Amino acid sequence: MDNQRLSTIAHSHHPIAAPIFGVNANRLLRRAGREPRARVLDLGCGQGAWAMQALAHYPDGHADAVDINPYALERAATVAAERGLADRLSLHERDASGYVPDGDYDLVLCIGATHAFGGFAGTLRQAGRHVNPDGVLLVGAEFWQVPPTAAALAALDAKPDDYTDLAGLLDAAEEAGWTAVYAHVSDAAEWDDYEWSWVGSLTEWALDNPGHPDAEQVRTAAREHRDRWLRGYRGVFGFVTLVLRRG
Repeated sequence: MDNQRLSTIAHSHHPIAAPIFGVNANRLLRRAGREPRARVLDLGCGQGAWAMQALAHYPDGHADAVDINPYALERAATVAAERGLADRLSLHERDASGYVPDGDYDLVLCIGATHAFGGFAGTLRQAGRHVNPDGVLLVGAEFWQVPPTAAALAALDAKPDDYTDLAGLLDAAEEAGWTAVYAHVSDAAEWDDYEWSWVGSLTEWALDNPGHPDAEQVRTAAREHRDRWLRGYRGVFGFVTLVLRRG
């Protein structure tokens, strides 16, 4: 099974695809404070959960959602139709870093997809160019909650300087010309809910499809991910979602 299909299954019970409860996602969108007719861009949108929730906040708005995963976009199209949002959501199957928009946006989202731009700094630079002068950039990024352990580094296949601490993220944002006007730091319960949803969705799929040729691969992927999380980066890796404005 290819990684894109695997990821879509893993996020089937957690389409937000980040360690954030829905109530906090809504709080972040409210704090973005856009007008009802806002134009929204979601880069690395996955199943489009953030874009669709933004449209619920901005009832006269339109969203473009970009991702390379065709399975996730197929699911996004289905959910958008069910929610009556299909005419206000345009889905684009392409690399987020190469997306060329038609105009600029009041709100640009990149939640848990900074890898598409080579990290946090690249996201500020490349995703930020799509934000209009008075717009908001909403970025969800990882950081070291505590100094990384050897086990965490091994589990994430990372080096200590691949991520900074939370203060370092804010410094980097300000150096790039952005100021945080609000932020949400994901807590342990949000992380556990996200990780158990990820692991559990894969495990359930394998159990429900015992004769599928990929069933054992999927179950192994779930087990290996669980071990990397519980024995590696749990309590070490952090996640913050920043509401950023220029200045």
